[in-house]
Amino acid sequence: MFSSERRGKTLTAIIMIAPFLTAYLVVFAYPVYKMFALSFTDAPLIGVGQWVGFGNYVKLFGQKLFYTSVWNTGYFVLLTVIPNTLIGLGLALMVVRLKGWLQSLILVLFFIPYILPVSVVTQIWQWVLDQQFGIAQYIIEFFTGKRISVFRDPVWAMPMVALVTVWWTNGFNLLLFIAGLRNIPQDYYEAAMLDGATRLQCFRRITWPLIWPVTALVLTLQLILQLKIFDQVYLMTEGGPFNSTYVLLQLVYREAFRLNHGGVGSAVAVMLFLIIVVVSVLQYQLLRVRGR
Repeated sequence: MFSSERRGKTLTAIIMIAPFLTAYLVVFAYPVYKMFALSFTDAPLIGVGQWVGFGNYVKLFGQKLFYTSVWNTGYFVLLTVIPNTLIGLGLALMVVRLKGWLQSLILVLFFIPYILPVSVVTQIWQWVLDQQFGIAQYIIEFFTGKRISVFRDPVWAMPMVALVTVWWTNGFNLLLFIAGLRNIPQDYYEAAMLDGATRLQCFRRITWPLIWPVTALVLTLQLILQLKIFDQVYLMTEGGPFNSTYVLLQLVYREAFRLNHGGVGSAVAVMLFLIIVVVSVLQYQLLRVRGR
């Protein structure tokens, strides 16, 4: 009886996990295996190739464009991950104080950009930042004394892409922080206020320690997402001017889809995959240690 019941539970468990396991193997595991396998061949984008070992990686490390794309990707991450997280937390601390329909309205307004397609987002900001009639040019002119074609300027291009990205994705961070703040019992704040604690002290001693797990999650998610930057750069600058916004996924696109070098493109994708895994794991572990 025991063995029959155990076999029944095992069969049920297999049936339950089979759809997920099948989807995981087909959608993730097999493509990752093929990516690694192709990176050691001279295969075109479609078709088979000859084994070249580490030849694609040697070729890759000999390209100046590869180092440029790594640097630009890291620069973009610095411009977006921490600012996006801090802005989301700051907005959440303000929005959580609102009540009823007003809070719901503000949340909707902040979340609307997140559900917009990237093509719509980039088109909006190309109008806003247009050198001739963009309304943001009044602000730029006030601080610099002149109008600037920001997406054609090597200094301005990447910060502007980062600004658009923060505006576009911050609504998701805001919702995560709102959920975390709502889980903090109000009794803690009431007891602290009775003891004479200020709002700053409440934030430092109550809010910040208890919201830290959510902050670590947001930082890790943002790091992974921003390392995969492609759409905004491709639509706004196409990697220019002078490769100042050329990122790793754009190098994958160039090698694989434009030059038909499937092996080299896979090698770039493998390098990006390893960077994401190593950096995100290190960051998450550091954040866990900091949380403790």
